[in-house]
Amino acid sequence: MSSFDKLITDFLEYLEVDRGRSPRTIRNYDFYLRRFSEWAKHPKPADVTREMIHKYRLYLNREVPGRDEELIKKSTQNYHLIALRSFLKYLSRHDIKSLPADHIELMKASSRIVSFLEPDELARILAVPGRESTGMIALRDTAILELLFATGMRVSELANLRIDGIALKRDEFTVRGKGDKARVVFLSDAAKVAIKAYLAKRRDASPFLFVSHDRAKAGREETGPLTPRSIQRMVERYARSAGITKRITPHTLRHTFATDLLMNGADIRSVQSMLGHASITTTQIYTHVTNEHLKDVHKRFHDKKEKEETKADG
Repeated sequence: MSSFDKLITDFLEYLEVDRGRSPRTIRNYDFYLRRFSEWAKHPKPADVTREMIHKYRLYLNREVPGRDEELIKKSTQNYHLIALRSFLKYLSRHDIKSLPADHIELMKASSRIVSFLEPDELARILAVPGRESTGMIALRDTAILELLFATGMRVSELANLRIDGIALKRDEFTVRGKGDKARVVFLSDAAKVAIKAYLAKRRDASPFLFVSHDRAKAGREETGPLTPRSIQRMVERYARSAGITKRITPHTLRHTFATDLLMNGADIRSVQSMLGHASITTTQIYTHVTNEHLKDVHKRFHDKKEKEETKADG
């Protein structure tokens, strides 16, 4: 292993132990940094220059024969550069000479369009489990959909919920998000009713809130939790059954949660806190939604006032 690759390993261990980053984040950083190291032929830290980074950005931005991806999205290119900047900052803190991290600029990505459910679409998808499923499956899936919309949780956060961590009497509980950061989420009445109905029928010994109810596994004392992927498939299936043609994922319900708050007057800082975003910049993807809402308010109230005054003057 080259000294550069050994430093990458040290950096990944630092992220795991000292920064508490998630296994997924560490896997992604591992991939991005190893890709750079292989492309640069395992350089010494001091050999990393602006010219090298420029050529690497061209490599990421162009179609390259033999590479897994024919063309890498700009957002994914930025993930590569963010990982590299973090690594260079780590080297600087340990007095290892290399290119300063602030010499790497991110690509300007196109504005992100947020997909969310309209009120009628949300009502339709929430009604599907009770119509198409029966028993425990219907109760569980209804509780999942209601909880995703009520709290804006990420699907990974929801999949890891344990029964003893849900405070139904207080209508709130704590979840661990990205970077193992804790935040409080709040239950709606509908979500609380759905969770109570589901738990009242549970007879297994699993500590997890949402578990598989496969008949072939019936009788086992311990039942494993649903995986994020299985929850995603479930949401996609119910969206199709509800007649929703656009792609719907658990994250769409997170977007719907944030959009609903903003459309009903919540300030963006509060939404940032409830979503668990480290930076307000991340939450500002919803700005276009609030702008549209403000335009509607302006038309309903300001234009109306001006027209009335014009009539009065006439």
